[in-house]
Amino acid sequence: MVRYGELSTKGKNRRDFIRQLGKNTHLVLRSFPTLEIQPRRDRMHIILHDEPVKPVMQAVSKIFGIETFSPVVKLTANASLAQIQQTALELVQAEFKPGKTFKVATIRQNKKYPLNTYGVDDGVGGYLTDQISGLKVDLHDPDITVRIEIRLNGVYLSCQTIAGALGLPVGTGGRGTMMMSGGIDSPVAAYMAMKRGVKIDMIHFYSPPYTSPQALAKAKDLTVKLAEFGGTIDFIQVPFTKIQEEVKKAVPAGYLMTIQRRLMLKLAAAITIDRHCNAVFTGESLGQVASQTIESMRVINEVTNLPVLRPLLSLDKTEIIKIARTIDTYDLSILPFEDCCTIFTPPAPKTKPDLTKTLEYEQRLDLDGLLSEALAGIEIKKINVGDDYLNGEQDVFAELL
Repeated sequence: MVRYGELSTKGKNRRDFIRQLGKNTHLVLRSFPTLEIQPRRDRMHIILHDEPVKPVMQAVSKIFGIETFSPVVKLTANASLAQIQQTALELVQAEFKPGKTFKVATIRQNKKYPLNTYGVDDGVGGYLTDQISGLKVDLHDPDITVRIEIRLNGVYLSCQTIAGALGLPVGTGGRGTMMMSGGIDSPVAAYMAMKRGVKIDMIHFYSPPYTSPQALAKAKDLTVKLAEFGGTIDFIQVPFTKIQEEVKKAVPAGYLMTIQRRLMLKLAAAITIDRHCNAVFTGESLGQVASQTIESMRVINEVTNLPVLRPLLSLDKTEIIKIARTIDTYDLSILPFEDCCTIFTPPAPKTKPDLTKTLEYEQRLDLDGLLSEALAGIEIKKINVGDDYLNGEQDVFAELL
């Protein structure tokens, strides 16, 4: 049984939010083909049909829009008190250890049920203390809470409540693109955007032969990790080799980073508009590197009128790493495959680039031709939960040895 998070406050849009959460749940759980998912107004029910409970619970725990969920046993709507007592006993016995306390919390939606909430609480609570030696009642801070929901379509019992991912269902907060480098920061920024319901398309710039196939596969596998929070993600790979080579030939070293970032953002903005998205997200954190000073951001942002959103703007690196570990992207992010942001890095990039000089240096480039060629060479792939592009950790580390 899944309990909704923030979407429960969304008034007239509630139905759309629940529908989107149901769709996302189907996508995330697509590897469990016999599951039955039933999104309802106040709860979502996932019927296992013999699918393994632990992997399903692990997957559900990552889906945005869910506040809590519980493995439950469903009885018929007219289940007797004796049936409820026996089911509660089996659930508590699975959780009980000497010294643990409990309480019973009943909700009765079905007012035609013959017992009221107090009658069920007393009947079940008394039965459990009689049957389990050493089990004591604690109404304020129990170790085990037996939750009983008496609804029109059945009686539901559970004694575990597991925290969900919170946030909003992905797809309810508009659409955006994410400039995905393959490092630590951009997957975390994408995660934070998705948590607010944004449907993200990943844009990854790659520069063969300077960047390897493994670097591209790593970026795709990071996207697989993010798909676990809301379902399928479009991965857009943009060839960037020629642009980087031409910029390196024509532009002073101190401005290489600034102009490369401007051209990346130009391309990202063009893709964003073409795909009917409304903002570009990046993994930038203020002051972390030379291109992420306020002055650099101003010069780089000048290429587009689209919102450029930076979810990590005020976070320290240690905070970003902590989130990356939590969402299981960190170990992938630190695999030593260079991406296009780390090649051709000048020894002393400008931290306060001048816009006039930047525009002057860009005049040395065939911007229209370079950008058009890159856009013509993009490839788009749908990334799903469970995909594997690095073919397993063993193969990756064997190659590194």
